[in-house]
Amino acid sequence: MNTDQRPSLLYSLCRRGGMLLFCLLVATVTGLSATGWADSLFLITGTEDEAAIILDPQQKEAPDLSSQMVYVSNGSRGYDITLQEDTTVTVRHEGSAVTVQSHKESVSSLLGRLHIYPSPLEMIGVKLSENSVEVNVASELTYYDYVTETAPFSTQRVANPDMLEGEEKVVQEGADGVRSSVYEVVWSNGAQLSRQFVEELDTTAVDKIVEYGTAKPKPKPSETKQDPDSILAEHGETGGGIANVSENADGSGTLTLKDGTVLNYSGVRSMTATAYTTGHGGVGTRTASGTAVHVGSVAVDKSVIPLGTRMYIVAGGNVVYGLAVAEDTGVKGSKIDLYYDTYEECIQFGRRSCTVYILE
Repeated sequence: MNTDQRPSLLYSLCRRGGMLLFCLLVATVTGLSATGWADSLFLITGTEDEAAIILDPQQKEAPDLSSQMVYVSNGSRGYDITLQEDTTVTVRHEGSAVTVQSHKESVSSLLGRLHIYPSPLEMIGVKLSENSVEVNVASELTYYDYVTETAPFSTQRVANPDMLEGEEKVVQEGADGVRSSVYEVVWSNGAQLSRQFVEELDTTAVDKIVEYGTAKPKPKPSETKQDPDSILAEHGETGGGIANVSENADGSGTLTLKDGTVLNYSGVRSMTATAYTTGHGGVGTRTASGTAVHVGSVAVDKSVIPLGTRMYIVAGGNVVYGLAVAEDTGVKGSKIDLYYDTYEECIQFGRRSCTVYILE
């Protein structure tokens, strides 16, 4: 080598060595910038339960996001988030946005590929959606926090007259609702700046509906104890029987029936009552007054009770014959004969004392 060439060679080597040293310094600084992001605060939104997850480097345990599109790991330098392979990722930083397909890589690797290195005051927001991920690198991030609670269902009980007492059935199962309070939360420079209530969302609970029976059980035939006089009480215009009697000093008064009917009477007689019907004892189908016999036709001694007299009759044994008209004859004195439709009813009635209210 020519000695005259040594200075230029040395100069050349020095230039090359200086350039090499400069490249190493740049790589070192770049590497520090690239790894310094691990101290950043992560803010993950769009999770299945809609709750935001804050990943502070000071936290000790990483949350489980294995059911999401990402999972979280906690290394010596802080948290990292690993993306699934071939996930559509939109990265926003300093007013620009770029969309890429991820490898199976961490967010730090993805940002490094895009030459994005968060500053110490910047945070990394990771927003999950159904088929994509959005990464925001900014000093201020805003998200909506959902605070949910269960709205328990109520139970309605509805009477069912077609069901027996004591029986119940569920006609509609209940379902709890969900009540969510929505807050707008702003983070700035790694700390929460504000939290403001926005609205309340309510998923209405579905009431449980239970029907219960109100019908009385029917007695078994062997247990049925029929009042012998009940069949007699069903005949005639009784008004349900007497609810009240108001008597005046002169013997007149007022009857108030159970159905609300009010009858005025001029007097009261205590008599002996029997019963008769057509086809027995020579009884025909016409009364002495010429009317057709019917329940409510009564035979009297017309010297005691004139024909055409209207009466209200209550016989012994709580048999209410009810409204009647003196239309027939054939008895003497303080006796009265009540018409029934059947011979069996007449036998059942027999002979009874009765109270006869002479109506005005």
